[in-house]
Amino acid sequence: MSLTDGLLRHRVRRTGVRSSSKPFRPRDVALSYRPITDVWILARPKVKYYGAYPNGFLERALPMIGASDQDPVLHLCGGRTKDYPNKRLVRNAVTVDSDPGTKPDFNVDLSSPDWACGASDNLVTDDWYAILIDPPYTTEDHAKYSAGADLPTANHLLRVGLELVKPGGKVGVLHYVWPQPPKTARSIACIGVIVGFNNRMRCFSVFERAV
Repeated sequence: MSLTDGLLRHRVRRTGVRSSSKPFRPRDVALSYRPITDVWILARPKVKYYGAYPNGFLERALPMIGASDQDPVLHLCGGRTKDYPNKRLVRNAVTVDSDPGTKPDFNVDLSSPDWACGASDNLVTDDWYAILIDPPYTTEDHAKYSAGADLPTANHLLRVGLELVKPGGKVGVLHYVWPQPPKTARSIACIGVIVGFNNRMRCFSVFERAV
């Protein structure tokens, strides 16, 4: 049982409100539903790459999207995900990035509305087990990269992720913004992420695609 499922079952026992014990369908949405909330105080990135995951992030994020170290997880705007210090957590990572210098598995500009037209058939499938998204958050962050792609919005990337993940699968987004899901998905979690004093807090949000 994943951490997400364990937390949701605990919520059912504590509040009596049913949540994700059955697959989500759009008609199941109720006004009483609330996402999981938390705050993670993590270490600064160990990877010498601007925008790398905070150290300790994947240890917490993968269970929240229902993934283990045995599952292939797709990382959109993946950068140097495979250099993450805990190699066990990235040995099955698959990366998508517009910068060929990061040696992604799929070199794709996701900012374009027609991104799928130039993407490999191996990427454009709705059978990915789980997806993580960590793009540049601002134009200032985006200027640190030299790939020449436009800055995609969090809402756009969430929709891309929900198109690619399998029905019932989860998409996690690390951003300053809490993106709004379409009606075919629901919000599972909204978690503050910070790496110490005098740093901006980010939002790690998790969404589940309807079956």
